[in-house]
Amino acid sequence: MVEIGGFQRVSLMDYPGKITSIIFLTGCNMRCPFCHNAELVMRNYNSLRIYGEDEILEKISEALNFIEAVTITGGEPTLHQDLEEFLLRCKNLGLSVKLDTNGLNPEKTKRIIEKNLVDYIAMDVKSALNPARYSASTGLKHQSLTRNISESIKLIINSGIRHEFRTTVVPGLVSPDDLLEIAASIKGADAYYLQQYNPGKTLDPKLAEVKPYSRNVLDKACARISQSGLVTHCEVRATW
Repeated sequence: MVEIGGFQRVSLMDYPGKITSIIFLTGCNMRCPFCHNAELVMRNYNSLRIYGEDEILEKISEALNFIEAVTITGGEPTLHQDLEEFLLRCKNLGLSVKLDTNGLNPEKTKRIIEKNLVDYIAMDVKSALNPARYSASTGLKHQSLTRNISESIKLIINSGIRHEFRTTVVPGLVSPDDLLEIAASIKGADAYYLQQYNPGKTLDPKLAEVKPYSRNVLDKACARISQSGLVTHCEVRATW
C-alpha cells in the first residue's frame, strides 16, 4: 500500500487539458531547501492526515462523471514500493494517470513506463546539471545524483509519453542564465515550465525571505529558450 498524505478532489491546473484529482504521497529522497511540502517530505504525522488507498479511490470513483485523470505527486512517489500496483488501480478506473517525479529513481520510472502505467510525466529539474549546483538545490551529496537525473531526462524524452520538465527559479540557486543551460540538458522535450518562486513556508527558513525574480525576468528567459528551439514549448508558471 502507498502512504497517502493529502488529497485534492478537483484541479484544473495540474494535468494539462484534463480535470484531475491530485494524490499526495508521503516522503522524499531530496531535501530541497525551498520545498513548500515539508510535512509530506519529512512525514510529519502530527500535521498530516493519512488516507487509505481504498478511501481515496472511492472518493475518485464518486467523481468519475467529471474527473478525467489522476495526478500522483508528493513528496516523491517513486519511493513507494507499491506505487506500480496503485497506478494500475487508478488506470483500471478508466482514468489518465500523471506522475510527478524528481527523477532520482530512473529504474522505477523505466518500469512504470514499460508497463504503460502512466500517460503523462512531469519531472522537476532543480538546477543546472552541475553536481555542486544540484547538491545545493536538493540538499544531497552523492556521485550518482546528476547521473540519475540525466538518465531520467533521457528516458522520459524518449518514452513517447506526454511529458514536461519544470524548474522553480529560486534566486541564489538558479539564475536566469542557468535556464538556457537547463533547456539544453532537456533538448527535444515536449515542454519546459519556468515556475516563479513563491516565498513563504519553506524547508529551510532562510529561503522564506528570498525575493523572487520578477515575471519580466522570467518572460525574457522563456523567450530566449523558445528562440533557441531546444524544447517544443516554454512557458512561465506563477506558483500563486
